[in-house]
This record gives sequence, C-alpha cells and structure tokens, in this order.
Amino acid sequence: MLPIKKIVWPTDFSEPSYEALKAAVELAEKFSSVLSVVHILPVLPVIAGPTGPTGFNVSLYQEEMEKSAKKSLDEVLNTKVPKKIKTNSIIKQGDAAREITKTAEKEEADLIVISTHGETGWKHFVFGSVAEKVVRLSSVPVLTIHAPKE
Repeated sequence: MLPIKKIVWPTDFSEPSYEALKAAVELAEKFSSVLSVVHILPVLPVIAGPTGPTGFNVSLYQEEMEKSAKKSLDEVLNTKVPKKIKTNSIIKQGDAAREITKTAEKEEADLIVISTHGETGWKHFVFGSVAEKVVRLSSVPVLTIHAPKE
C-alpha cells in the first residue's frame, strides 16, 4: 500500500466530506499523491408521460446538474486544496457507493478517503451509509473520517 500514489476523495459537498478532505490533502502532501476528487450524481427516475413544450427535459436537467457539480468541484479545488497537489475531478452518475469503488479501481487508487455522516437510528436505517457500503464493496483500502461532533 505504501507509498500512496493515488487517493480518491468522494464528496457530496457537505461539511463532513470537507473533514475527510483535510485528511486526504495531508496524505497527498506527505506522499506527493495525485488526488482524485469524485462526485456522484443521483440517477433520475424517468416517468412516462406526455411530451411536448410543457414536458420535463431530463437530459437538459442532467446536463445542468453536471455543470453545477463541475463548478462546485472546481471551487473546492481552488479554495481547499493547495496548488502544489496534483488533482483531477471526476463526475459520475449512479449508485454512490458502487461508483466510488469502481472509480477507485479504474483510477488504480491506493486509498479512498471518505467521511461518515454519523447518522444513527432511523436515518441510518432509512438512508443507509454510503461510507459503510464503500468499505464493504471496495477492493481498495478505505480510510473513514467521522463527522465532527456538533
């Protein structure tokens, strides 16, 4: 595993994910690693219905979501990652945990650094945990960073 040459940091643009970014940046600086910043867009359900001028344009909406995510990733890279760290940004669509693990494998990452949101009880039961799923699915080592206590 050492040295760590490539790190994948998935983000949902939440404060807990920025805590994980701090750890990813520290590791990237220490090992001169490439930092791949990953955001996964949800799959939009397509509902059959009438088409025409009042219909919802799914592809246009997805395009706008991708542009917005790209802008947010660029902002994070410009404000939270030192310029000396080599980075690349990746936007995918699908199930977050599966896409994160696939991306890490494709990028030949040595480590995934991901945050946990600290959800418990019914929220954890209903929404599950992307970080938990990544740990179970990944063939790449995963470093989980717990959400800070409020």
